[in-house]
Amino acid sequence: MASLFLSNPTTTTTTPLSTPFLPPKPFYRGNTKNPRPRAHFTNFASPRCAVDTPFGGNVQKFPRTRVWDPYRRLGISRDASEEEIWGSRNFLLEQYSGHERSAESIEAAFEKILMDSFQQRKKTKINLKTKLKKKVEESPPWIKNLLNFVELPPTDVIFRRLFLFAFMGGWSIMNSAEGGPAFQVAVSLAACIYFLNEKTKSLARAFIIGLGALVIGWVSGSLLVPNIPALLLHPTWTLELLTSLVVYLFLFLACTFLK
Repeated sequence: MASLFLSNPTTTTTTPLSTPFLPPKPFYRGNTKNPRPRAHFTNFASPRCAVDTPFGGNVQKFPRTRVWDPYRRLGISRDASEEEIWGSRNFLLEQYSGHERSAESIEAAFEKILMDSFQQRKKTKINLKTKLKKKVEESPPWIKNLLNFVELPPTDVIFRRLFLFAFMGGWSIMNSAEGGPAFQVAVSLAACIYFLNEKTKSLARAFIIGLGALVIGWVSGSLLVPNIPALLLHPTWTLELLTSLVVYLFLFLACTFLK
C-alpha cells in the first residue's frame, strides 16, 4: 500500500513532495517546453545614498565669490564703460547660472558698481550746481542783474517752442523762391509775444521784449550773414531769408528763457 502511494505507474502525473523547509521554486513565465526559459523578473532600482552624489554635482562654481572688490569680482577695471559692466555681468551669469551662490555673488557685485556709479553722478551734479552758484555769487553786479531776467523752463516747453520756430524757418526756406519771409516773421513775432504775455501776465512787457528780440535779431543777422562764405550757402538763399533765420533764433530765445 505504501508503494502504491509513492508511485502509480498507471497515472500520467506525479505529485511532487513538498516540505515547508524547502524554498519555493522560482516562477518563470514563458514556454515550459523551452529548455532555457526567459525569466521576467521585476527590476527594482536599488536605493542610492545621498553620499554617492558629490556636493554641488558637476555645477561650475564662481571662483571669485569671496573677492571684496566688486570690480575685481566681475573682472573689469574701474574705468570700464557701462557696456563693459553689463557685458561682464551677463557673461558670468550665463557661465555660472547653475550655481545659486555664484549667481548671487555676481549680482551683488553688479549692484554695488551701479550704486557707486549713481552716487558718483549725484555728487558730480551737486558739485556742478555748487560751482555754478558760486560763480554767480562771485560775478559782477551787472551779470547778477542780467541773470535775474533769465529762467530755465521745463524741457517739453523748450522743445515745443523750438519746433515752432524751426517750422517757421523751414517754411521760409521752402517759399524763398516765391517771395520774402515777411509773413513768417510776423507770425513768429506774434507767437513770441503770446508766449511772453502768458509768462509775464503783461502785454506791454511782452510786446517790448518781442519787438526788441526782432530788432536785435535782424541787426545781428544783417551783420553776420555777409561774413559767411558763399560756398556754405545755397545759391537761391537771399540775404533777407538768412537774416530771418537769425530772427527766428532770437525770438525763440526771448520767449523761452527770458522772464
